Amino acid sequence: MIAYCISGLGADERVFTALRLRYEIIPLHWLTPLHQESLEHYCQRLIVQIDTGKPYVLIGVSFGGMIACELNRYLQPKQTIIISSAAQASELPLLYKVMGKIKLANWLPEFMLFPPLFVLTYLFGVKTAVHKTLLKNISADTDPVFARWAIDKITHWKNNFIPDRLVRIHGNKDKVLSYYTPETYVIKGGQHFMIVDRADEISDIINNL
Repeated sequence: MIAYCISGLGADERVFTALRLRYEIIPLHWLTPLHQESLEHYCQRLIVQIDTGKPYVLIGVSFGGMIACELNRYLQPKQTIIISSAAQASELPLLYKVMGKIKLANWLPEFMLFPPLFVLTYLFGVKTAVHKTLLKNISADTDPVFARWAIDKITHWKNNFIPDRLVRIHGNKDKVLSYYTPETYVIKGGQHFMIVDRADEISDIINNL
């Protein structure tokens, strides 16, 4: 079994390094969006990184979880596991929808695409120096073109389709995305960076599914 892992906005495959899964982990790499590229077209370009001839699951974190749900329109994974994420547009905070109404992604200056480290560490619930350094480095390496495109897609997301065999894992202290269902595997005290700092617990949940 292969686990294709999709990181969040402003993140990359480094967020999966602490996971200890029985699956082979293959991160999907973000592509530079084409001019005015739709989410649907972008997802179809991502699919070429997936070998559908072998059994696989999709694991998405934050924005990557939203992408994993969208990929289910074209793929049939054994399971889709979303972590610190949302499965449909109605689960996003109202603020995100307001940001979409005012088309924030179109006029936001580039330097504001990447909040200061103290803001990121608060929002993500990062506490240790090692994890702060990791978050800082990941943020510094994020492509601003991708970041602006992703913000636009998040704030205009219209999805109401929920994949079959969907598994949710969420922290009950998440400040970025707070919605979760009664069926969710809840990490007590988990925040938005829990894919890194609570990786052992998340790995146990996935391995036991």
